[in-house]
Formats: sequence, structure tokens, C-alpha cells
Amino acid sequence: MQFIIQKDYLVRAVHDVMKAVSSRTTIPILTGIKIVATEDGVTLTGSDSDISIESYIPIEKKEKEIVEIQKTGSVVLQAKYFSEIVKKLPQDTVEIEVENHFMTKIKSGKSVFNLNGLDAEEYPHLPQIEEQSMFKVPTDLLRNMIRQTVFAVSTSETRPILTGVNWKVEDGILFCTATDSHRLAMRKAAIESGSSDLTANVVIPGKSLTELSKILDDSDESVEIVITDYQILFKTKHILFFSRLLEGNYPDTSRLIPSESKTDLQVNTKAFLQAIDRASLLAREGRNNVVKLTAFEGNPLAVSSNSPEIGKVVEEIQYESMQGEELKISFSAKYMMDALKAVEGSEISISFTGAMRPFLIRPINDDSTLQLILPVRTY
Repeated sequence: MQFIIQKDYLVRAVHDVMKAVSSRTTIPILTGIKIVATEDGVTLTGSDSDISIESYIPIEKKEKEIVEIQKTGSVVLQAKYFSEIVKKLPQDTVEIEVENHFMTKIKSGKSVFNLNGLDAEEYPHLPQIEEQSMFKVPTDLLRNMIRQTVFAVSTSETRPILTGVNWKVEDGILFCTATDSHRLAMRKAAIESGSSDLTANVVIPGKSLTELSKILDDSDESVEIVITDYQILFKTKHILFFSRLLEGNYPDTSRLIPSESKTDLQVNTKAFLQAIDRASLLAREGRNNVVKLTAFEGNPLAVSSNSPEIGKVVEEIQYESMQGEELKISFSAKYMMDALKAVEGSEISISFTGAMRPFLIRPINDDSTLQLILPVRTY
């Protein structure tokens, strides 16, 4: 195998596939990156069994030559060393040549590295996915849907199913739901599908979605999404991203969402977020950053926190409108700030059903996003 490639394209592809490479794998060859050169271009692959990423670099792009293939072939190189080498090479072009026994020469300007390689035939094959349950989502929308839900997955392995985001497809709508049993984030959006009766109900590991969102470009092109029983595949022009699915049934979260409320507030998102942020500075340690919200009609909202060892803070902010009963409620400042950052829109509505009942946060006039938080008992 021998080819010359533009360094910036190689660095980007290596950066993408490295997100799937783990040093803790039980399969030694998976600590490497597989490189395959064909007459059409160069493909790099990284995998840790849970996530597999394939990045394709074509011969040319927009009539600009990116790769010059001199000899086709394949090799697996140690990811840790290969990734560091390509980042630090001195010139804009890189020559990679595989010699006897997979010894690989990497040349750029006056710099020459020789890396021991492995036989690419030993590298596990990526899953073969039949494209039956396929739909499309615009790249920017997909990134938003991940950002607005993945933060709410559980970090505890006691209930592994909650470490993932539930994706449900019904009637041309994709519903994404995440919960760690203390809070819930939901986002829904219409999808493009070749089949009007497409249905799906899967749980994708939160880690996989986080890594995917880092790879997706800021583009208006759509991502093709293919779901099978055990795998999900995200396809863009030059990236294939495979993830395993979590086994088990995701809990029915619809019954957690209150259908009525006793107190409804409408506030400015930014002002409320900043007030919570300041109040959390003195929130009691060990109590998950608890802050208290007090609402009386005709008076400003009071956001407060109290730490006997440090001090206390009370901050007043104006609401846009308030309806219903007066309210005193305590909650995690971190959960509230996470939720407010995930909600798009300058105004939000918060619906409370009592001091110890879950409350809902939504953007005004937008039912595509919903955040739910359980209060904290402070007495």
C-alpha cells in the first residue's frame, strides 16, 4: 500500500475515528486504526466493539486532489502513536507506504517515521446492516436533539437502560427521551422516511450519542439513520457511525408527566438561568446544589440558597406572568441550569403541581421540547 494524502484531511479523519478507539479493549488489534487504500480513496476505521466509526477520504473533492493512490492495500497502525504523529508532521502532504511484514513508513518533508503495523485481515468486520428501517434527519436538528436530551441520562450502572436515550419513531415523528429518575428531557421532531408506517423503539447509549454529536458537521445535509435489532447506523457523506443498542425495555415515562398544574410561571430564560447560577454559588454542599424558589402573586420571584457554614443569598427576579397558587419549592440548581440551557427560546413556562411533585419547563408556544425535574425535600 502506498499513497500521498493532504495532511489536514488525514488529521480530521484520524480525529473522528479515534473517538471509537479504546485502550481498555480485550481485543488488542482494536487499539489500532485500520487504513484501507482503494482506487477510489482512503478509508480509516476505529472501533471498541460498542462504537465503530468509518471515515472515508475521496480521491478528490470539489475538483481538488486530496489523495494520490500509488498502490492499493491495507494495514492496522497503533492509534495512540499514529494519531500523535500525523498531527505533528511538518508539511501539508503525507506519504504512507506499507513495506514487508506491515512495516509502515510515514513521510512528510524531512520527517520519516517507521511504525510496526498489523494485518488488516485480522481486524473485526463492521456490522452488515440491511437498510429496511431507515429515515433521515437534518444534521443541525440531530445535533440539537442530542444536546437537548443526552445530559439527562443516568451515570449509574445500577439501571443500565437509563444510561441511554430512548428513541421512538411513530407516525413520522421521532421522540427522544432521557431520564435518570430525578429529571427527564424530551425532544420530538418530524423525520423524512420512505415508509409512512415506519416504527421503532430503541435505546442508544448516551456515550455513543455524545461522540456522534462531536463528529457531525455544521451542515444542512441530512443524516441517514438505519435501525436494526442490535445496532444503529448513522450515515453522512463521508462517515459511517455504528453503535450497539442497549438491551431491555425503557420505562414508560409518559405517566411521569403531569397533565394539570396548580401554578404556572412565565419567565425570561436568561434572567432566570443567571439568578439560579448565582444562587447556586452558596448552595449547601452535599445537598446537590439545592436552591429554593418562592412565588407569590404580586411579588417578584425569590430565588435563595442557604449554607450555614458559608452564608445565604436571596435574589429577586420579575416574572412575565403568574397564575394559580402561591408556591415554595426546592430543587437542584444543576438540574435546573441543565434544563434551561437545553430549552431554546427567550421565554419559558414552568408548570408546578405542588411542592413535592415533578414540574415541567417548556419554551413558550413550542411543544417540541419538554424538561421535567423532581423537587428536593428540604424540611
